[in-house]
Parts: sequence; structure tokens; C-alpha cells
Amino acid sequence: MYFTKFRTALLASAILAVPAAPAFAAAEAEPERDYLPSEIVVTGLADGYSANDGSTATKTPTPLIDVPQSVSVITDDQLQDQAIRQLGDALRYIPGISLETGEGHRDEVFIRGQESSADFYLDGLRDDAQYYRSLYNVERIEVLKGANALIFGRGGGGGVVNRVSKTASLTDQFAEFEGSVDNFGAFALTTDLNQPLSGTVGARLNATYEEFANARDFYEGRFIGISPTITAELGADTRITTSYSYDDDARVTDRGVPALGGLPLSGYDKTFFGDANFNYATSEAHIGRARIDHRFSAGLTANASVQYANYDKAYANVLPRSTNGTTVDLTGYRDVTARENLIGQANLVWETGTGSVDHTIMIGLEAGWQDTQNSRQNVLFDTGFGLASAATVPLARQIFVPPVSLTDPARIRDSQLETLSLYAQDQIKIGDHLELVGGVRWDRFDLDTVELLSGVAGSRVDEMVSPRFGMVVKPNDTLSIYASYTTSFLPQSGDQFLALTPDTQAFEPEKFTNYEVGAKWLLKPDLFLTAAAFRLDRSNSRAPDPANTGLSILTGASRTQGAEFSLVGKITSNWEGSLSYTYMDGELRTTTDAGAAGTRLQQLPRHQISAWNRFQITDRFAIGAGAIYQDDQFASYSGDVVLPSYWRFDAAAFYEVADNATIQLNIQNLFDENYYASAHGDNNIQPGAPLTARLGLRLTL
Repeated sequence: MYFTKFRTALLASAILAVPAAPAFAAAEAEPERDYLPSEIVVTGLADGYSANDGSTATKTPTPLIDVPQSVSVITDDQLQDQAIRQLGDALRYIPGISLETGEGHRDEVFIRGQESSADFYLDGLRDDAQYYRSLYNVERIEVLKGANALIFGRGGGGGVVNRVSKTASLTDQFAEFEGSVDNFGAFALTTDLNQPLSGTVGARLNATYEEFANARDFYEGRFIGISPTITAELGADTRITTSYSYDDDARVTDRGVPALGGLPLSGYDKTFFGDANFNYATSEAHIGRARIDHRFSAGLTANASVQYANYDKAYANVLPRSTNGTTVDLTGYRDVTARENLIGQANLVWETGTGSVDHTIMIGLEAGWQDTQNSRQNVLFDTGFGLASAATVPLARQIFVPPVSLTDPARIRDSQLETLSLYAQDQIKIGDHLELVGGVRWDRFDLDTVELLSGVAGSRVDEMVSPRFGMVVKPNDTLSIYASYTTSFLPQSGDQFLALTPDTQAFEPEKFTNYEVGAKWLLKPDLFLTAAAFRLDRSNSRAPDPANTGLSILTGASRTQGAEFSLVGKITSNWEGSLSYTYMDGELRTTTDAGAAGTRLQQLPRHQISAWNRFQITDRFAIGAGAIYQDDQFASYSGDVVLPSYWRFDAAAFYEVADNATIQLNIQNLFDENYYASAHGDNNIQPGAPLTARLGLRLTL
């Protein structure tokens, strides 16, 4: 294939990188609340809940205040204070995000009304398999809003989620151990060890073991995570960082409750609508990365990295299809996916100036290869009158599920994806008050799929150009006012690229266009106020062809628009907070396969509020308080089922019993509110967890 010519030379030269920054931009593990690259922090501190590293958004050493884009960051300190260990739980506190249930086996989000199970990144590199992501080895979470094709390539129409890994320090020796348990019996044990091996080499190990439990009947599971990293200096101007992570997750597949009368079925929040002996999901992820940073001179740097990822996952589930209040209809299936990813990326960054004009020029290339196999078997129920693909059983506190078996494979898919990208960007600083950002990316997207049972094959090559323009006006060093225009695209094969049909392979990719204006204000060096208004247009969506029944045309379009505000950092000397509000409105502007023109977008709450606060009462005692509000929203495009609005309040207490030991109590859903947190269509709705108390102990040596 086209990309094959380039792959050997490209990857042999180790050209894959996380967002570009000067050599040695990876943070040294200094005191616990200081972990941002010193070369990036121009204004504002990366301390506590605040952060000012915008390098992921530009692939250059850029402070967040100078990025013409909405970016939300959750730091390690906030994650620790909230006792959050799963990515989905953390994202509830991000403005503009609502969660999809993900069929009980994966992370899936709506960002500015755009649904995705693939727009996830680890250190700026694509991590797109469908699985749950733990945070045991994560330093911070970044959510970059709006189309992001210049930096990230295809997808990312509403935004992307990037996890920044913990890396080894060359100089600091430390050890941290943490254990916690909650009132349902779930517990977690984690460790974080760093050891300098010489003056130029350091090693770090993050590891965890967790067992899951909650209020839902039959729910259980466990997670094992191990992630070693090594950092080495090869002379004064070159650094290599290598890492490997092994994540092994096994848990009950819980599809939630069905709907009745346009609302989630009430009175059955603990009822498991599945088979405890059949509903199970497993995933193993191996991800290995290597990066080299080199400084040619004070203004010229380069980085190159390579990432290999191997994912092996399976999930089986019996699930509710509908209920009439007396009986419930069940169906089910088993799905298996194996995926290998190999990605290469390289970036050259040149900082130069002529008179009163300064340039930060970034030139990069990226290449990737992905091989995916996916198969599915359907469930058969032994109803006593023969085998059937669906079963109707009495609605009860504990559901009786007839014995299940599996059909022969209903589908076996094989897909191969090869990509090649070239991109360039210039950040132009004109005097002290004006900065311009402009760039363009060219992507070649080469996808081949085959349905092995039917022999139906699909093949398509797309070559797309994605521009980015931004302007930042800075009345002073602590205030920026910006406007931006960005685009992205998504081929017509879904974000997992499992199958092209004779219909879909004929169509151009969907396009996302994001317009945004906003302001960022450092009220204090460690207090960040941001505001943005945006409009996101999606076009080239498939729609029914009125002249040809069963065929499609590319006339579908939708629009999301809204505004968001956030205040993050140290509000007073003893009050640290992360506060946000989002307003969003969105609808189908023309008829699409999903619904008629005028239909409100699914799982798009009009109003969202999130707040988390830490109040330091004494030198050794602090309390935490949080709140989440989600406005009501449709579970799907049908508009038949509403997820009601809700408030959830959280609390915490922290007591430092010794200089190296802290006891922590976290209470989620303090007032035991009944609410429904997410959905996957109209009849797989996940009840929110009731009051949950977690007690933990953290030791630092």
C-alpha cells in the first residue's frame, strides 16, 4: 500500500513524538505540587489545581494563556483530593462533556455534542481502542475543545482527551504508597516509586491493584496496572524517555436499566438486567513508547518518538431491550476485538525573530498503522419452547434470565488502516500585544476492510487538508483575548474503522468546523479565569436519499453552540477550587440518518455546573466540597426518553497525621440523590451511585 514505502524508513528513525517542546521539557518530580515543565511556565504556576502548560495544543512550548482554544486541565492534586481513579469519573468535572455509558465496557464521551469512543490520547499519541482507562500512572488530564485536526489528525470533532503520564526524575528519590476501601467493599492499592540510577538515568514505577464493587447487584471486577518508565540524558542536549504500561481489566458488563413512559425505569436501580454468569468484560492493553528530545541550539529543537500498542478485549452481555412495566425484553451478544497500533511522529521547532516579530515555527510528520479484528456472536435463550434470539421475562427485583448459548459468528471483520500526515504551523508574535497562529495539515487516510463471512470488502483512500487560524490579543501579560477557526474530519466508517460497506466507501468524510472566541485571565499567578463562546458545525453527515429508498446522500448537518466559563486555582490563601459552568444548544440542521431536521442532539444538557473545592482549615486538616449539575437531556436521537436533571454533592476530609502520612475520607453523593448519570440509547441507562464513602491512607517516604 501507499504507506508501506514510508513505514520502514520512518519508524526505523524513531519518529514519533508527544506534543513538541524543548528538550528536557518532561517535568522533574519535584515537590508533589510542582510538576510542569519549567521551560513552558512563562506566566502562571502549575501548582495545586492550576496549570499553564499549553504545549499539547500547539506541539510547541506555549503557555496555556497564549493558546487560542478552550483547554480544561485536571491536575494530579485534584485527582488525589477527589480520590478519582477512572477517567470517566474525572471527566464529569470537565465543562462541555457528558458521558455515554459505553455499553458497560469502555470509555465514551460527548464533547460539545459530538460522540466518540476513539478521541483519547496518551502523551499526545492516539489511544483509540474501546476500553476503560485507569489513572494510576497519570500526572494530569487535558481536554482540548473544538476540532483539532492540525495537531491530532482525523476525529476529534468536538475535542480530544489527553492523559499526561508520570515520568522518571533523574534527581529525586521518593516512594508513595496508598490504600483505600469504600462502604461497598471496593478497594485499591497503589504505589509510585522513583529512583535515580546515576546522575543521568532515573527510573520510576507506578503500579496498582483494584477490586470493584458498587450498589448494583452482582457487580464486581478487578484491575491490575503496571507502568515502569526510564529517563536518560545522553549528553547535555539529548534526552530519551521510555515507558511501558500493562493494564488488565476484568469486570461485570452492566448495561443499566430500561426506560418506561419516557423516563428511566424507577424502583429498579439495583436490579441487574443481565446474566451474572455471562455478563463479563475483559481487556488487556500493552503500550510501549520511546521518545528522544534533542536541542540543536537555543532556538532549534526536535523530538522523535515511537509507540506500539496491543489491545485484546472481549465482552459478553445480556441486556434489556424494553419494558412495559410488567415484563422486560432481553437480548444479548458476545463481542471480541484484537487491535495493534504502531504510530510514528516527529516535530522540529524553531524559535526565531526578526525585529519586533518573533516566530515559533513547527514542522512535523506522522505515520501510523492499525490492524483490527472484530467478531460477534449473538445470544440464544432457551425459553422452554426452543431457542430464541430474544426473551420476555417478568419484571422483578431480581430478573430471571433463561439459559443462554451463543450462535455461530454473526460477523467477522478485518480492517487495516494506514495514515501519513505532514503539518506545519507558525506562531507569530508581533510586538507585545498581538499573536497570530496559522497552520495546515495534510492527511492521507487509507482504509481496507473485509467482512470475512460474506466476503464483502471495502476500500477507500482520503486525502484531506485541515487548516487552523487563531489570533490572540494581549493587553498585558496576564490577559489574553482570542478568536480561532479550526477544522477536522472523520471518514464514513465510524470512529473505530471496522467496516466499509459498498454504500459508505463512496462518500467523502464528515467535516467539523469550529469557531471560537474567548478570554483567559490570570487573576493571580495561580488563579486562572477563562471564558469562551463557540459554534461547532458538522457537515457531510449521511441522510436518507428521498429519491432512492435505502440509499444515502451527504446532505446531513448539525450545529452545537454555547459558552463556557471556568475559574481554577488558589482563590484565597486557604481555598483552592475548580469551578465551571457550560451552556450548550444543539440540533440537526437538516435531516440525517439519525433523525429529522430540528431534532435536539442526544445527551446534550443545556446547562452544566461543576465545582470542586479544597479548604485548608489548619496546617494539617482540610475539607473538600463538590457539586455537579446536569440539565435534563435526551437519551438518544429518538427524543422518546429523557434523563432527568440532577444535582450531586460530594465531600471530603483530609488529616495529616504525620509529615509523611495523610488520612483521607471522600463521600460521593452526600445526600444520596437518585439520578441517572449516562445512557447508551433509550433502554440502557446507568443509575448514578448512591452515597459512597471511601477511606484512604497515603504514605510518602
